[in-house]
Amino acid sequence: MQAIFDTHLSLQHKRRALARPVDGADFLMQRLAEDLSDRLATVERRFADAAALFCVTPHARDAVNASGKAGAIARIEADPAFLQGSDGKLTAPETLPLPPESLDLAVSLLSLHEVNDVPGMLVQIRRALRPDGLFLGAMAGGGTLGELRESLLAAESEIYGGASPRVFPFADVRDVGALLQRAGFALPVADVETITVRYPDMFALMRDLRAMGSTSTLVSRSRRPATRTLFLRAAEIYAERFSDPDGKIRATFSIVWMSGWAPAPTQQKPLKPGSAKISLAEALRGG
Repeated sequence: MQAIFDTHLSLQHKRRALARPVDGADFLMQRLAEDLSDRLATVERRFADAAALFCVTPHARDAVNASGKAGAIARIEADPAFLQGSDGKLTAPETLPLPPESLDLAVSLLSLHEVNDVPGMLVQIRRALRPDGLFLGAMAGGGTLGELRESLLAAESEIYGGASPRVFPFADVRDVGALLQRAGFALPVADVETITVRYPDMFALMRDLRAMGSTSTLVSRSRRPATRTLFLRAAEIYAERFSDPDGKIRATFSIVWMSGWAPAPTQQKPLKPGSAKISLAEALRGG
């Protein structure tokens, strides 16, 4: 498989972000950790063994602990800097070092959109779950940072007569649902939550993305140094196309939430194609 993301560069960006924390820049992870707590609250059961997978920060683990839904939860990370001295397991990126059927609950926040082999990672997660085990995850989906993408492409095309990708390619919610089914999950459900954040200008948004460790790691990214002229023109286009009456710009984060259960004989059967669909809350209660 041809790599889409430079994994080494991704780890480097995230180590740098953790080493130079910016107050408030983890707002998106905090929001998703709160949403994770809410979604776990709808699950009418308790899980003996849980794991937070490649979440970089302890937010997901803390949310599971606070929910009271898990007996024990481990963190699995790809770099020791992410554990910050706490207990956890280290592994190579995109590799899940767990025996088959060793977990009852697996959670993932803001990492799957930067995985080269998403189908392979989902298969590894499903295999690590015991029958009737649950996977809950959230990743950036299609539409995320669409304003930034459009502004950079327009500016680069205008200045250089062509453009290279500078923002991640994000998966559509329908694709995510299909990937869950392909990985062998029962009762797969995917839904989208759109979060709109306002900034004084494009540069404030880019500072937050850097502080999140979320700047571009695309293998196909341009090696041409980005110039001040390019960013100034992109900021002008952003303000022209995506600003509110008060002058602040909008940045969209489309979060795809996914859930799926490891197959078990006691589960309800999936509905026939074309019949009514179950909601995420109903799917979670069905485990």
